[in-house]
Amino acid sequence: MAAGLCVRHAGLVQDPTSSPTALAAALRETGYLADDGLATAAFLAMRMNRPLFCEGEPGTGKTALAQALAQVLGAELIRLQCHEGIDASQALYDWDFPRQLLHLRSLEASAAASGEKLDAEAVEASLYDQRFLLARPILRALRTSPSVLLVDEIDRADDEFEAFLLEVLTEHAVTIPELGEVKAETPPVVVLTSNRTREVHDALKRRCLYLWLDHPDLAREIEILRSRIPGIPERLATEVATAVRKIRQTELLKPPGVAESLDWARALQLVGARHLDIESAAATLGAVLKYREDADRVRAQLDTLLAS
Repeated sequence: MAAGLCVRHAGLVQDPTSSPTALAAALRETGYLADDGLATAAFLAMRMNRPLFCEGEPGTGKTALAQALAQVLGAELIRLQCHEGIDASQALYDWDFPRQLLHLRSLEASAAASGEKLDAEAVEASLYDQRFLLARPILRALRTSPSVLLVDEIDRADDEFEAFLLEVLTEHAVTIPELGEVKAETPPVVVLTSNRTREVHDALKRRCLYLWLDHPDLAREIEILRSRIPGIPERLATEVATAVRKIRQTELLKPPGVAESLDWARALQLVGARHLDIESAAATLGAVLKYREDADRVRAQLDTLLAS
């Protein structure tokens, strides 16, 4: 996997899959700041060829980790967004029925014009050709090398889908009755995420390496802001990270994640704020809070939240 892939860091050429330290350095170059525990878990998942199960509150960087790994590995990121009622066909493959129907009508028209009789077996074989196959995310990941398969919000899917996913992740292969087995030459790097809206079954977790992601501490969040928003004043980055940390401790419907911290800092820069005060904070709260009730609650406490 990703053989020969190297990145340049601190004047040295390193293989990002050679050690957790090399992987952390490579992730940092994409703008993703990984601590030792995260870098080690991701490194082991790749070297042991095991899915990485990332659990934590929304906005803690679970999805961004998969995106950063794809960049580091020079791999295609293939995302499967889970939802209630998702089934295997939505994740695996389907047949392009309208195109198959057009193909069948074309065959019938050609046969009628020539006076020949259609061979039923040949017609059926032509209908289930690769050109009519609609590859969904899992099949695409098995057929693409290298790839990173992101199974996002697995906790939104049901038990049956979990069982199907467990089988696919174990075998790295699927069987299409009309075409046969499709097996990955190089298994994809798999990242599963969960916001813990429900408990995922132990059978799936046992197949994975587990990683809990929490919101970053103050120093790391400041570092993330300065890394992802070049040129942001140090004072503004510190004030935004500090304010967001206090806001998360308030009872909210949706506490802000790192993505909201970044949006807020960018919004403040766009309105010309050099530091965070009550006026600029109130004007840009829509970048960091997504519910009216949350915005009202925070707006009423801005003087306290912004106090140093």
